[in-house]
Amino acid sequence: MKYTEIKTLGALKEAGCKSISIKDELRNNLIKKLKNQETVFEGVWGYENSVIPELETAILSKHNINLLGLRGQAKTRLARLMVTLLDEYVPVVGGSEINDDPFNPLSRFAKELIADRGDDTPITWLHRDERFFEKLATPDVTVADLIGDIDPIKAMNLKLNYADDRVIHFGMIPRANRCIFVINEIPDLQARIQVSLFNILQEGDIQIRGFKLRLPLDIQFIFTANPEDYTNRGSIVTPLKDRIGSQILTHYPKSVDIAEKITEQEAKILQGQKDTVCVPKLAKRLVEQISFEARESEYVDVKSGVSARMSISIFENLLSTAERRSLLTEDDKTSIRLLDFFGTIPAITGKIELVYEGEQEGADVVAQSLISNAVKTIFVELFPEIKKLKREDEETPYDGISQWFYSKDAIELLDDMDDAYFKEQLDSITPLNGLIHKYQPEFPKEDLYFLKEFILWALSEYKILNKERFTTGFQFNDPLANYIRGI
Repeated sequence: MKYTEIKTLGALKEAGCKSISIKDELRNNLIKKLKNQETVFEGVWGYENSVIPELETAILSKHNINLLGLRGQAKTRLARLMVTLLDEYVPVVGGSEINDDPFNPLSRFAKELIADRGDDTPITWLHRDERFFEKLATPDVTVADLIGDIDPIKAMNLKLNYADDRVIHFGMIPRANRCIFVINEIPDLQARIQVSLFNILQEGDIQIRGFKLRLPLDIQFIFTANPEDYTNRGSIVTPLKDRIGSQILTHYPKSVDIAEKITEQEAKILQGQKDTVCVPKLAKRLVEQISFEARESEYVDVKSGVSARMSISIFENLLSTAERRSLLTEDDKTSIRLLDFFGTIPAITGKIELVYEGEQEGADVVAQSLISNAVKTIFVELFPEIKKLKREDEETPYDGISQWFYSKDAIELLDDMDDAYFKEQLDSITPLNGLIHKYQPEFPKEDLYFLKEFILWALSEYKILNKERFTTGFQFNDPLANYIRGI
């Protein structure tokens, strides 16, 4: 017989069930997974040798945990994944507001019910997915929300006076008994509200409007916080911080490969977009490099951080930009172009906080500079570095391209040009083929047009070519020829 088929306390005893705290439950299931070499936190990348070992250690120590890190560092995801370490079902006294353990009841309701009905006490089963509670800390959160308050309607309906503890309406924390309870952005919680958590964490009692109840709640607390909040909007009061067993620092992906895995996993890409739009590997690399450039930019507020959600939004916008173009040009299939990255600027500007100098430059200008810097960073990994100063007679690998543009008219790459014309324009620049053949002979053929456009873009960033934006696209030309025409 399955445990979940048990409906009474007597049958539960006969089945040999025992009471276990949630922290022991998490610890025991973690030990099993570690012994079986199972991945505990599925879908979390880049933390294998840093955050996850510390988190597993905290669980083994049966600690309450504070995850401290900038936005977009998977703090809430880690907390939610801890649900997988809970038993699939746990028994609960039927009708209990606070998930009373049949073998260790806390509430007056459960104690009286068990005293009255004994082994016939009804039992229900709580699934682990229902054992996760989450609260975003905001300045308007009250003690009543978290702990509880007197309910005058309840007192009136039950005809009780206010000296009877049955008039109490329990808040979120007591109702999360035997569950994981997450408070996000804990520094935003007012200091007096944080103080109300002291006794719950340490002494196991709660105080509501003069009632002091011995209620040793069985809860796994997880707090999340942004270090910037300690100086900006609030702080974790020292006694509360002292009662949190482990504080674990999270971080952003340390390599582009890991960042790519996260973006690919999290981006919401429709099947229609996958069928229509081809994404070169170099384009994926560029998406992630934009975020890395933003985290190093003098215009972006480093303390605020640049969330991994920025790369995800950029990638989603990138595919949608290419999809829109294919609909306008009636191409059945298309590939990402570097021009499409200008369609991602709204995704960038909405995800970065600028310092004063960045505000002066303007969000759009900063976003464009991040794209340009990302192009330059990747270019020197693929092709020879372009020196700022060179001798007059010194030859470079890019002379052929410069001479081609000097002797020819400019070429234009339009935002919404069809694939055939786009390829024709790039194929006309014959020196590009020689450069690619020499330095990137193994580059995937299906991605060559993105690479050709990428080279033009990079050469314009290094001032070897001139790039001009007009209403519907970009024009590439020779800087000297453009200067002479201007005269």
